[in-house]
Amino acid sequence: MAENICQFYREFCAENQIKTNPYILQILQERNPNGEFALKLRGNQRLRQVQRLSDDDVLVLCKSLQRLSCVTDLDIKFNNITNAGITHLAELLQQENSRVRTLDLSFNDILTHGAETLSRSLKSNHTLLSLRLSGNKIGNEGSMHMASLLQVNDTLEELELSDCDLATQSVTALAIALKNNPALRCIDISRPLLFSHQEEWAEHWANMLALNSSLVELHLGKTGLTDTGTEKLTRGLRFNHSLRYLDLRCNHVTRDGVHHLTKMLRENQTLELIDLSSNRIEDEGAEYLSEAITSPGCSLKELSVKSNNITTQGLLALTRAIKANTTLTHIYVWGNHLEEPVCKAFRELVSSNRLQPHQTDVSAYEVDGQVFLAEASHCLRRHFYSLDDYGTNTQP
Repeated sequence: MAENICQFYREFCAENQIKTNPYILQILQERNPNGEFALKLRGNQRLRQVQRLSDDDVLVLCKSLQRLSCVTDLDIKFNNITNAGITHLAELLQQENSRVRTLDLSFNDILTHGAETLSRSLKSNHTLLSLRLSGNKIGNEGSMHMASLLQVNDTLEELELSDCDLATQSVTALAIALKNNPALRCIDISRPLLFSHQEEWAEHWANMLALNSSLVELHLGKTGLTDTGTEKLTRGLRFNHSLRYLDLRCNHVTRDGVHHLTKMLRENQTLELIDLSSNRIEDEGAEYLSEAITSPGCSLKELSVKSNNITTQGLLALTRAIKANTTLTHIYVWGNHLEEPVCKAFRELVSSNRLQPHQTDVSAYEVDGQVFLAEASHCLRRHFYSLDDYGTNTQP
């Protein structure tokens, strides 16, 4: 099969007078599939020479894949694909024999018209489950096309629109579309361009969360969320029974926002992962979280409070909560004030096997009888959602 794809690729290049891309040929020749397979043509490979894909490369690649519908996962992020290349991909997705389940177009040069073309093609597509567009400046209008897609498509399960220059109008439209969408499991709208201080968008997302029963993972990082917006979100989360991962990293949440979150956690027994990295919850916020962790029925399993200006008082409260509740298995605290009492407490948690070394982002060491913590490479899982776990016929 790999030889056939390479042959088709060379033939189409010759027919269209397009120079073959050695990177594409190399990857295709490495494939030795017996049936369906994933094709990764990332433009940011460090361990091999890469010629980033252009729109012409996408044209020839799509024509080859139309002849042999064997690719289920297409990863072409960090390339030079523009709106013209999206036209070719749209044709591939509209083929009746298309088997592409995941399409990663992150960090290309796709703009509004490309998002519109992609949205139109997916309104009649029933195979694509995951679409990643992060890092493409599709803007407010392009994101509105994605919202209209969610009103029609009942197959797509994952949509990433991080760093796509979304505005208040499109962020609100996405929330409204998700009220009645029965399929989407994961959405990422991190780093939109929101300039309102009233956080009206949070009210719409709260209303959506109260009604939606399919969403598993929600990324709201770098949205400028404040305590007011957090309070609005928790109103909806009290009635939500599907969301398991809430990402609020890099916002303006303080102890008051965490207080609203912890009150919600006592009622919501579904949330398992919360990312509060790079906020400003400080000691009082950490103590609120500690109380919630030890409360009966708390289902939280993973928590990140990195870089939150938490000192010894708050961090020790968290370690005591971990000892009292075995449900929480992962915690990440680097970037706070790690004084020696905290270092000793985390060393004890690891040495007693209450925390496994890969379940936290700190590692203890001792110098001249004094205990310190070094940063470990472990971090909160970026993608909790998985197509294998949540297929179209399974419920979270």
